[in-house]
Amino acid sequence: MAFQQFSLSRRALLRGLGFLSAGVAVNPLLSNTVFADDKPLKTIKLAWGQTAVCQSPISVALKQGFFKKYGLNVEPVNFSGPTDALLQAIATGQADGGIGMALRWLKPLEQGFDVDLTVGTHGGCMRLLAPQNSGIRDVKDLVGKSVAVSDQASPIRNFFAIQLAKQGIDPDKQVNWLQYPPDLFGEALRKGEVQALATDDPQGWLLKKQHNLVEVDNNLKGEYAKLTCCVLGLRGSLVRDDPATARAITQAIVDAQQWTAEHPEETAKIFQPFVPGSVAVEDIAAMLKEHTHSHHSTGVQLRKEVAVYVDELKKINVIRPDTDAQRFAEHYVPELLPAESAHQHASNMAHMSNMSS
Repeated sequence: MAFQQFSLSRRALLRGLGFLSAGVAVNPLLSNTVFADDKPLKTIKLAWGQTAVCQSPISVALKQGFFKKYGLNVEPVNFSGPTDALLQAIATGQADGGIGMALRWLKPLEQGFDVDLTVGTHGGCMRLLAPQNSGIRDVKDLVGKSVAVSDQASPIRNFFAIQLAKQGIDPDKQVNWLQYPPDLFGEALRKGEVQALATDDPQGWLLKKQHNLVEVDNNLKGEYAKLTCCVLGLRGSLVRDDPATARAITQAIVDAQQWTAEHPEETAKIFQPFVPGSVAVEDIAAMLKEHTHSHHSTGVQLRKEVAVYVDELKKINVIRPDTDAQRFAEHYVPELLPAESAHQHASNMAHMSNMSS
């Protein structure tokens, strides 16, 4: 059955907002001083999934002082609810910003959520995995097979459904997508209930290593090598009423992304305490090296990338066919930082931080 409409259940929303209202994450590793150079810092609430390795640059920005350099005192709020609830939390002022996957957020934005996308944070982290003896070596080999997904509106499901649609395959009728809790993916594969896994990191990288799986496809091949997959969303009213603060948040995230790209091992050490279980620092660093944290698109470039995804989501009936992709991107992606200067500034800041550390 096609998943044509985005829906956010009241239960899921309340669960997600409950994580935010529980309070600010307290961790001495990420403590911020409220005053810098005798000037009060602007306090903002930034929601982040502390177990998502692709959001590790937030831990870097907090630990290395990137937010403080731009006059910000960030209260990091651990958000482990559904990412569509995170978008709702930002839109309603429960948080000032957060990072999520574009392929999850574009549908609710089309429906009018007041959130602006100010920077694409990186590419990579989506993986389609299968056993060595499965015979699955291409997305088209999923026809007639069962694939484990975290939910039917998962951005990972969306991505691989798009790849199927591009090959003339109906992803809703010709592939059986089965929903499992992420921690049961490996068991579902072992029992033969599914023949492939559509997942993201850190789970995807770890499952591939632990079960010696084939990586059939990912979102770094072909044109996707130069596209972002995750984006920073800021409260629309913040961008409109306080663009200086919105610019400061965005630039701090850009700097942290670049620092992560240039220092994956050090980032892994900073982030490792937040990863559940006993994931080795070396494994986290290896994941980070497979992502493109040096790709932090803003302004015109991010608009181009968002427009690509809007058009692609039309192929699987998520975005309405009459939605103008370019107008959509222009509406939701503000021109806060010139792309070139943002990238160069990030490189300079990362270099300066490296020299002082």
